Amino acid sequence: MKVGDTIRLVGIPPNLKDDAALRRSRLIAPHRAMVVALLAGFMFVLSGFAQTQQRPPLNNSLEDFLRSYIGVPTKGRTTRYSAAFVDLRDDGTREAIVYLTSDGWCGTGGCTLLILAPEGTSYRVITKIPRVRLPVRVLAATSNGWHDISVVTGKPLYEAVVPFDGETYPSSASMPPAARPASSEVPGRIVMPVTAEDKPLFK
Repeated sequence: MKVGDTIRLVGIPPNLKDDAALRRSRLIAPHRAMVVALLAGFMFVLSGFAQTQQRPPLNNSLEDFLRSYIGVPTKGRTTRYSAAFVDLRDDGTREAIVYLTSDGWCGTGGCTLLILAPEGTSYRVITKIPRVRLPVRVLAATSNGWHDISVVTGKPLYEAVVPFDGETYPSSASMPPAARPASSEVPGRIVMPVTAEDKPLFK
């Protein structure tokens, strides 16, 4: 080699580079697939756990709560109820809307409506609204993060919109903040129809 000659660096031939990359990809691919599978399984377990945590108590838990809430009935008195489970907060957890009928829960203006929120394996009372009639509707509109509901009340009968005030629904459907709807057509769906099936609470 003479002074001034150009030195040319010889690299790895392209075909060898491709072979090496292919071998590396074949080694990495199974590990990558395993990691993805493990992550997917972990996320599935977490999802199942979250759904279990959010799953509402079974109907017999509702009956246990209602029996405890009402107390032992006196002789000759019966309590019947209808129930609907509805997600009032759009959070994946369903609250219970309960309509209590028969002696002690009904008057000339109608019967008593309870709205209950799941709490552990039981429930807590959000509100108790006496003297209302079916149907019960859950409306598209929300107040303080909870869907408005509507019931039938008054003389003559009319549909009353009952909003959530941040802590509870009002205990009267015929006094503010409950009010007649602003228009004749209020978007919503019936969750407890006039023909809702009821059953005895105490057997």
